Amino acid sequence: MTIGHIILGVAAIPFIYYLLALYSTAHFFSRGRREAVPNTDFLPPISCLKPIKGLDEDAYENYASFCRQDYPQYEIVFCVDRDDPALPVLEKLIRDFPDRDIRLLLGSGRNAINDKVGRLTRLTAEAKYDIFVITDGDVRVRPDYLRTVVSPFRDPRVGAATCLYVSTKETTFVEELQSVGMISDFFAPVMVAWQLDDLKVTFGQSILTTRKAVAAYGGYPVLEDRPADDVYAGRLVAEQGFEVKLLPYVVESVADFKTLSDLFHKRTRWMTVQRLMRPWGHLGLILTFGLPWSLLAVSTEPTRMVALAYLGGYAFFRVAITWTVGAWGMKQRGLWKKMPLIPLWDAMAFLMWVASFSRKTIRWRGVDYFLREGRLVAAERVPAAKGS
Repeated sequence: MTIGHIILGVAAIPFIYYLLALYSTAHFFSRGRREAVPNTDFLPPISCLKPIKGLDEDAYENYASFCRQDYPQYEIVFCVDRDDPALPVLEKLIRDFPDRDIRLLLGSGRNAINDKVGRLTRLTAEAKYDIFVITDGDVRVRPDYLRTVVSPFRDPRVGAATCLYVSTKETTFVEELQSVGMISDFFAPVMVAWQLDDLKVTFGQSILTTRKAVAAYGGYPVLEDRPADDVYAGRLVAEQGFEVKLLPYVVESVADFKTLSDLFHKRTRWMTVQRLMRPWGHLGLILTFGLPWSLLAVSTEPTRMVALAYLGGYAFFRVAITWTVGAWGMKQRGLWKKMPLIPLWDAMAFLMWVASFSRKTIRWRGVDYFLREGRLVAAERVPAAKGS
């Protein structure tokens, strides 16, 4: 067997991954639709907890969507600093929705590396109810959100759940690129992990959990020095023997990437965290990048048949995955016009993966940290970099 044949064989491995992603996605959404029954009989009181820092775009509409829930008993608790620009918006929200149980907690009272988690420590401690719905300030939901996401907790074995998410809108090229990247690339391995029963994480856009599950792993103070608190929240719940559910419900999140540099730096930081958390799994991603392997196959055997098989196969699978996840599964419109951006995203994703191996530290709020046993340990103080 020649080197060329070996390269052609390895270059075909991403197609196996693509097939598994397609099957997993179809299975996930098909089962979700079969099991979708309106929740009319399980309506326990809920605490909606929102750690707020800074004023997100369309913040009022994001907050107000939680005030318009078709749900009998719930509270909304915000934790925000006294001088935060979001505070006047929150005060207006309270005036506009006097019938809603809305509370403001001023300051976390913590000195946590991860300030968001410091706020969640106070929020979970002062929540009235035992089911927590934790969402970021840039998240917007439909009126049926609480009724839908609380349903899995009728099973006491469920300790956490999480939702899929999409952008509220895309008004710039960068936002469209980020959006198609999430749909075409980020959720594919999520579906595969779900299919293999290895999805033990939650997404920060929508973390659903219980007081019992949080207390079982020691509470949010355990996460105050961890960089990916949403990932750890799901993982730690699973380690206590609870089930972690992925729900087919889709929430909206306001895009926060303004430039390509901003997008590249933030995603590279996220991939660096993943590499430091799961080094072997991160290294294995090399076998999921169809574009560079297809280009390598064609450069090794530059024939029409090889080009058709590899580049044509790559294009077919990537479009099929994007359509299955985004259009068929998540019911997103206007996806076809974004399809030409998939190769650009895939090229960027590969470069970000390569770049993630160049750093041993993570930049977090102007400080470089090592990740030791999942915890942030300060390396040295440096000026905050743009996009970090």
